[in-house]
Amino acid sequence: MFTGEYRHSVDAKGRLAVPAKLRAQLESGAFVSRWMDACLAIWPRAEWERLAGKVAALPTVENAGARLAARFLFGNAVEVVWDAQGRFVLPSYLREAAGLESEAVIVGSLDHAEIWAPRAWDAYRKALDEPDGLAKAFSGLGI
Repeated sequence: MFTGEYRHSVDAKGRLAVPAKLRAQLESGAFVSRWMDACLAIWPRAEWERLAGKVAALPTVENAGARLAARFLFGNAVEVVWDAQGRFVLPSYLREAAGLESEAVIVGSLDHAEIWAPRAWDAYRKALDEPDGLAKAFSGLGI
């Protein structure tokens, strides 16, 4: 389970360090893809394969949404290759898609972690602090 919030720098080569606590959950491999709300998602190999199975089962010939989902996720994804310091290179197209510059916020999100531009995450987090909006979002979820 991915939890917590961590702030890290993105160096001039586009390398990002993942906190050791989260990296331990990614030892069997990981993938980074574009994700919803203009962030990136980092998936453990098992979760990525589970997601890939779900997308592969979609009727892509008949359903434009299924084709869009497949292209969005897999056309904008990269397998993570760790260096000795626990960093990986985020390709420029992924950094640009998420608005990442010199810093990133890594946020736990249950079965994956998300990588946000700090300004975008701070604005999103403020919206989470609004009680009525939060209650409305939780309404009907059965939590």
